[in-house]
Amino acid sequence: MPVKVSVIVPVYNPGPYIEDCIASLLKQSLPPDEYEVIFVDDGSTDQTPARLDELAAKEPRVRVIHQENSGWSGKPRNVGIAAARGEFVMFVDNDDSLGEEALERMYGYGVANGADVIVGKMAGKGRSVPVELFRQNRPRASVENAPLIDSLTPHKMFRKAFLDETGLRFPEGRRRLEDHVFVVEAYLRAANVSVIGDYVCYYHIRRDDEANAGIQQFEPAGYFKNLREALDVVEEYTEPGAVRDSLHRRWLRVEMVERLRGKRFLRMPDDYRRKLFQEIHHITAERFGPAVAAGLQPTQQVVAALIAADRYEDVVAFAEWEAGLTLKAAPGSLRWHDGALRVELAAEFTAGGAPLTFPGSGVRAPLGGPPPNVAEAEAWVASDTVAQFGRAALDLLVRERSTGAQYFQPVEVTREIVPVEDSGKVRLVLRATATVDPARAIDGGPLHSGLWDTYARVRLGGWSKETRIGPGPRKARAATSAAVVAGRVVLPYWTDQHGHLSLDVDRASKRLGLSRLDPEQVSVSGGRLRAPLPLHVPGDTAVALRLTSPDRSVDTPATLAPAGDGAVLEAALPAGELSGATWRTALCAAPDAAEPRFLPLPLSLRADANQVKVVRTPRPSFVQRLVRLTRRTLAAVLGRRTASRAKARKV
Repeated sequence: MPVKVSVIVPVYNPGPYIEDCIASLLKQSLPPDEYEVIFVDDGSTDQTPARLDELAAKEPRVRVIHQENSGWSGKPRNVGIAAARGEFVMFVDNDDSLGEEALERMYGYGVANGADVIVGKMAGKGRSVPVELFRQNRPRASVENAPLIDSLTPHKMFRKAFLDETGLRFPEGRRRLEDHVFVVEAYLRAANVSVIGDYVCYYHIRRDDEANAGIQQFEPAGYFKNLREALDVVEEYTEPGAVRDSLHRRWLRVEMVERLRGKRFLRMPDDYRRKLFQEIHHITAERFGPAVAAGLQPTQQVVAALIAADRYEDVVAFAEWEAGLTLKAAPGSLRWHDGALRVELAAEFTAGGAPLTFPGSGVRAPLGGPPPNVAEAEAWVASDTVAQFGRAALDLLVRERSTGAQYFQPVEVTREIVPVEDSGKVRLVLRATATVDPARAIDGGPLHSGLWDTYARVRLGGWSKETRIGPGPRKARAATSAAVVAGRVVLPYWTDQHGHLSLDVDRASKRLGLSRLDPEQVSVSGGRLRAPLPLHVPGDTAVALRLTSPDRSVDTPATLAPAGDGAVLEAALPAGELSGATWRTALCAAPDAAEPRFLPLPLSLRADANQVKVVRTPRPSFVQRLVRLTRRTLAAVLGRRTASRAKARKV
């Protein structure tokens, strides 16, 4: 078979962090004979070269190229391009990983849309990734109609013929931002760029040892010298005007203004801050016209104006003001409705723990140069924010805790201007009702097993901030009842430490409240069991009831039906099979799953020749509970030791 995709992985001393990368590459849904993996070892001095050679000896789809250390990722990627046999090439870093269907989906989407570049949705684990770009699929994207410029990392798929025809390659040597130079030229020269927004293709991982190359502190002069090369590419392939200004604005916003704002700026040592500021001042003065900064958000415009005026101390003072601003998302009612969780919340910015206040009316007026002082800057931002409050946006996202994958949920938003007594000031409050449907929450697909955290994301006044939803009631652990939806048991709950709203999917057992079932409310009549359960179901739902005696188990079909605030479990009992034993009971929400999960119920059935009686399942004695706890503790300790030894062997 022709090779469809060549995955190129530059490698330098990743240690054990390469194992997840390797595993994800070998588990791709694309058939093994349709893709290849090329590891380019850039002079690693750890055990990685031997590990990769061993892998290549076992895996026909894996090749390894060894070379002397080149200092950065550009040359290894170029070597990989030259060696690639695939129709497309995909760049992956050695400490990141791919979604299992990434190659298949990206290749198929690229071919279907005639794309030279395919951008797959990213998830960040401890690292920031674009959000707006991946709101939707974009079959035909460009720098003019989509925020492509927000994604300049190389972790994309490129048609190899396109790279060869244009001669596009990465800058080489010990340098920064080689990916910006490569990717922005690809965007500007591609016949088409396609964006996948409905499946997480790439997981961008922050290593526990924080040794990722891209997050290390840089030397400002060298960094901005390299950045100028990316600006040169923009100027070579665009004409003066709105498009060029919008592209330049990305670097002004992300690489310059945002580095000089809030806590991020204040955490830096003062001598480093001053060097960074001076380099940014020089490059903005020499490369950007006034239209570039004019398109920024209000707070960003202020910082850009202060940079242009060479007012370092005022930039620090403005950062101190912004550092005190936080976003609060207070939860309201939470309730299940037709299988979807309705989450009410109110979001607003705070300063010093109190709601941030604004002037009673606002005016939109151009900044017109640097403000005379920071107080005037704050006043201008506040007035502009009130004037633009009608454009404020609030999103609710659910984020998988283990991977960082996040998904937008439907939200209805109202904007409320709240007067503050007789002060002439107002609060700007965003009230929202979000709908989280576990059957469709992942771009139309169901939530899978795991823990999911909820986040509110607000864009207002030049601020784009996100925060966890909460805190909830201090004493309540479950936020509302659990629901059985799409074969999954979903429990909304408040986290123990901070009381934030999260979702437990197919993991919780004790928190579900099934132990509160009173056996006296359970009836057996005409061979049918009927039991009320504290669960929400959207309609009649097929489940299974497992009956377990000391020597065997029997599974019988059952149904959960809505009843008041909960559900009623009904099951036909196979009386002929139960006689002469006592049977423990357990509920399974997904009986057809590959590995069905059964939840114990606090009742047992005692059967004889004439009838089936309901009895309460006896609670384990103190000694039995202690033995179980000891076994679990020992198993956990031994598991951690085994994992630690395995990790040490890999290192």
